[in-house]
Amino acid sequence: MKLLLTLFFPTLLLAQEPFPGLTFHEAPRPLSEKASASDWPRFFGPRDNCTSNEGPLLKDLSKLKPVFELVRGDSYASPIISDGKLLHFHAVDSRETLDCLDPETGRRFWTFSYPIKYRDRYGFSAGPRSSPVVRDKRVYLIGVTAMLHCLDLESGKILWKRNLMTEFDIPQYFFGYGPNPVLFQDKLIINIGGKPKDALGVCAAAFDINTGSTAWTLKDEWGASYASPIVTKLHDHPVVAMMAAGESRPTVGGLMIIDPNTGKLHSKFPWRAKVYESVLASTPLALPGNQIFISECYEKGGVLLQFNKKLQPKPLWVERWFGMHMMVPLLLDGTLYGFAGRNPPDTQLKSIDLKSGKLLWENDMIWKEGNLNVGLFRGSFIRCQNRTFTLGEDGIFAEIQLNPKEAKILSTKRLFTAREAWTPPVVHRGLLYITQNSKGMGGSKKRLICYDFRALE
Repeated sequence: MKLLLTLFFPTLLLAQEPFPGLTFHEAPRPLSEKASASDWPRFFGPRDNCTSNEGPLLKDLSKLKPVFELVRGDSYASPIISDGKLLHFHAVDSRETLDCLDPETGRRFWTFSYPIKYRDRYGFSAGPRSSPVVRDKRVYLIGVTAMLHCLDLESGKILWKRNLMTEFDIPQYFFGYGPNPVLFQDKLIINIGGKPKDALGVCAAAFDINTGSTAWTLKDEWGASYASPIVTKLHDHPVVAMMAAGESRPTVGGLMIIDPNTGKLHSKFPWRAKVYESVLASTPLALPGNQIFISECYEKGGVLLQFNKKLQPKPLWVERWFGMHMMVPLLLDGTLYGFAGRNPPDTQLKSIDLKSGKLLWENDMIWKEGNLNVGLFRGSFIRCQNRTFTLGEDGIFAEIQLNPKEAKILSTKRLFTAREAWTPPVVHRGLLYITQNSKGMGGSKKRLICYDFRALE
């Protein structure tokens, strides 16, 4: 049977067994009978804002123990978990590879791969930036060269595919192709960013989830960003909120509000630095009262937009020094919290009053570890029930307490020492998934690591 599968699906391997690169350490504690759990079917989780109902979770982070780890290729993609499957998207030996794994053992159900030719012109990872999206046992994934595949979750079989770079004349841009897709009803909506010569390119498009056929296209001079589009509602109208940018002189880009059914452009709000090598990578945050917060870290900072019934935006406030580079900020009881700034060491954890736009405090989040100054820098949040956790970009995992007066670190654990830990943490059924995206001090390899985060209380 395996021989027949190999003949008909040469990139498909059915295994359900250990494979090279997988190290199993120790089975996790039993899941509590009182546990609350949810899938993590897309990049920023089930609510598109790095929040989840997971719990109960360990209070003492020093007790985090690895369950398994596996060698990771080149990638910034997030682990995606749905229907008892963990999807790990990375590039290995110039092949973008999707491994479908058991979330609690790391054993592989199947693997799918295809060849790519990509070299990052700034020396960053040569693998995917975008993460898979899962719904109804279908997987949608886009690689760094804009190859789009729809796969069957149970088998890894290709259901349909599109070469977006070729079809829509997508350039490599600064760091390859990056935006995540988003699903709405029977459509997969994508920030395409096509830039054909002497013509207006396709900025966004929707594809039929069953056939891959094009449902609609939206042409605009704005290109592709590195932020994830989201689906939300403004005045009870479903809309796609999409940051679009690209590479151009002069720079263009900002927020687009699009009808997900037809591709009609309701409104545009320019929000892009004049700096040529600037990108938009922070996902829009939908807020109550028909408001959306967007930001960038190069020049403009953050802005809170109020939308009227015609879906036109009006800035309520602007704060130059509350701009996120890559992560989405966290809203707690009327206060926004975020790691603002472009690069270490000019990054701080900051809070801002949502109503007034007044900065309340900032904290460098730097402390001593031996003789070294360490910190969270451009950290990323995950909020589980009423607890806030963050992953620092060099491998420190922490629980922090946030309020309008201060930030307090409750517990920390250094998971590794390596740069580019920019992929947000994922929690599923009390297990914590962390990606180490670059080689670490001491010789540690790029890895996907699963930790036992379960509490029995």
